[in-house]
Amino acid sequence: MNFINNEIADFKVNAYQQGKVKEVTKKSILGKWSIFFFYPADFSFVCPTELGDLQDHYEAFKKANAEIYSVSEDSEFVHKAWAEATDTIGKVQYPMLTDPAGKLARFFEVLDEDAGQAFRGVFIIDPAGKIRSYTINDMGIGRNAAEILRTLEAAQFVAEHGDKVCPANWHPGEDSITPSLDLVGKI
Repeated sequence: MNFINNEIADFKVNAYQQGKVKEVTKKSILGKWSIFFFYPADFSFVCPTELGDLQDHYEAFKKANAEIYSVSEDSEFVHKAWAEATDTIGKVQYPMLTDPAGKLARFFEVLDEDAGQAFRGVFIIDPAGKIRSYTINDMGIGRNAAEILRTLEAAQFVAEHGDKVCPANWHPGEDSITPSLDLVGKI
């Protein structure tokens, strides 16, 4: 299925965030950019490297008016135990969503039903709740927070400047492209 421009479904889940449990809903994520970051499981091997990398870039995501929501099939109690047991996860400041029933993972089609775990999916959602970018990796393939941030910034640029597009490796402040017949065969 192609998710581009699809609106995120209504949802309500718990989240563990810095020692507290809170509720996150579709309504609560609207109005800013959101990164839904699915990972297989707490207390695993590649996952803490990814969540730590996201935390290292968290200020840049917040500066870009975006919130990160990591998502696994674990409960808020397991998230809490992981944060208390692991220095890397103990530093995580963004919400860690719970999805033990697999509703979010099924909506985004990242649930491996046999394993009961989510594949490594990243979904960039605009302030209106529409999916603007996504990637899905197999369980053993970790992701790079800097590339997720770069993709978010490109999505934001395109949303603001609909007549321009971002070339490969584009970063804010660099030249973009205004498509025209004059450019055909010249790039």
